[in-house]
Amino acid sequence: MTSEDDRGQSEAVLSVATRLFAALGYDSTSIRQIADAAGLDVAELTRRLGGKRDIYLAVMERAFRAEQAALGAAAAELEETGSIHLLFDRYLDFYVANPEIVALWIHRWLMDAVDVAELEKQYVQPLMAMMGKSVGSVLGDQVDIDVEYTLWSVIWCVHGFVKTGVLEADGRLRGPGDPRAMRRFRRHMHQMLHRHVGLPGDPPADGLSSHPS
Repeated sequence: MTSEDDRGQSEAVLSVATRLFAALGYDSTSIRQIADAAGLDVAELTRRLGGKRDIYLAVMERAFRAEQAALGAAAAELEETGSIHLLFDRYLDFYVANPEIVALWIHRWLMDAVDVAELEKQYVQPLMAMMGKSVGSVLGDQVDIDVEYTLWSVIWCVHGFVKTGVLEADGRLRGPGDPRAMRRFRRHMHQMLHRHVGLPGDPPADGLSSHPS
C-alpha cells in the first residue's frame, strides 16, 4: 500500500470516527465500534491510528482545521467589507454544512470526554480571539458591547438551531433542513445582531445578505 493509500484510509477512518463521536459522544463510543464501522480489526486500527483517545484527538484536530480555514476566511472578509451580516452568513453556512462538528462540541458542553482536557484552550480560544479581534476592529469604540458574549450568543444560537431546530407553534421541530425555517432563523439573527451592535439603517429585509437562494 502506498503512503497516499495509507493517508486515504486514515482519512476514511477519521470520517467514520467523527460520525460515531458526533452521534454517540466519546464516552459511549468504543474502539471496536470504530474498527467495525471502518471495516478493520481492532489491532489493525490501533496500529494505524492508535487507541480511542488518539483517534478522538485526531478527529478534533481535523475539525479545528476545518473551522480555522472557514472562520479565518470569514474574519478576513469582515475586515475587508465591515459587514457583520456577511460574517454571520459565513458562520451559519459553515456549521449547517458541518453539523457533525457542532455535535462534537455540544457533547463536550455536556461533559463528554472530561478526561480529555485542554481542547477548548487549544482550539476554541484561538478561534474566539481571532473572531473577537475582527469584530472589535469593525465595532471600534462601542464600549457598551461585550464582544466576547456577543460571539458566544451567536455560537449558542447557531449550534442549537443546527442540531435541534426550533419548536414552532404547530408543535414541530424545524431546523436547517426546512428552507422556510432556515430563512426565518437567518432573518431573525440578522435583525438581532443589527440592533445589538447598533448598525445604521435596516437589516437585510429577507435576511439573506450573501445568498441568492
